[in-house]
Amino acid sequence: MEEEEDITSDLFTAVGEQIKVLRIRAGLTQRELGRLVGYTESQISSIERGVRVPQPDFLEKADKLLNAGGLLLAVKKSIEKAQAKARVRHPGWFRDYAKAEAEAVSLHDYSTMAIPGLLQTEDYARAVFTNRRPLLDDATIEKRVADRLARQQIFDRWPAPTFSFVIEESVLQRPVGGRAVQQNQLRHLLRVGRLRTVELQVMPTEREEHPGLGGPFILLTPKGRQPVAYTEIYGHPRLITDPEEARVFIERYGIIRAQALTPRESLSLIEKMLGER
Repeated sequence: MEEEEDITSDLFTAVGEQIKVLRIRAGLTQRELGRLVGYTESQISSIERGVRVPQPDFLEKADKLLNAGGLLLAVKKSIEKAQAKARVRHPGWFRDYAKAEAEAVSLHDYSTMAIPGLLQTEDYARAVFTNRRPLLDDATIEKRVADRLARQQIFDRWPAPTFSFVIEESVLQRPVGGRAVQQNQLRHLLRVGRLRTVELQVMPTEREEHPGLGGPFILLTPKGRQPVAYTEIYGHPRLITDPEEARVFIERYGIIRAQALTPRESLSLIEKMLGER
């Protein structure tokens, strides 16, 4: 498993280095290349460092824009095979969930303590793992950050899964990593929340009635299977596949969404927090 994981990570790193060399040769900055292919500057940076896996459509566009002569197209199949093995990148206790998540046709997340992993920026994720107790060594922190960002490839899939997220307002107010990291994270939430495949809602702190006091959870519907629920407390995961148990979480999530702000109201609140309204 470790050898397979190393090979996968090395491939992503090597392709990222090739893209960086081609970009510099073309006289483009990361921001300029990102604008041409529809990516942000930080996403291009993550790809070049092997943290984010380049998708087939990105490789096709970049090959043409960077005049790579088919070099990037040639690695498409290898990238796809490596992505299929991506679950080995995660800790053993998390791999079952990671596999189910990668195959999901719908995903609904209720978060109470931190921004959902699928929505975290690189700096926010690094701050989360840096503050974890007991302390993690630097190499483990960087690996966990890379693993978390790799999961975000799910947003690039088509047909896209159905996504919804409900985040407690207090989570948005907490400056994890410092004010600058918090501000960039809020801007990222705005970008993701405006995707037509995503519904992002905020649960106001002022709500007197709250059905989600039992803690955070995730609902998944793997392709061709019944919905499942996932909970995790201090590294103790539970993937709930029993239909009756999962139904309880489904009903709870429905009530939580009903009591949260609407997606439009939620984005407006985040804009206000950024001083953009």
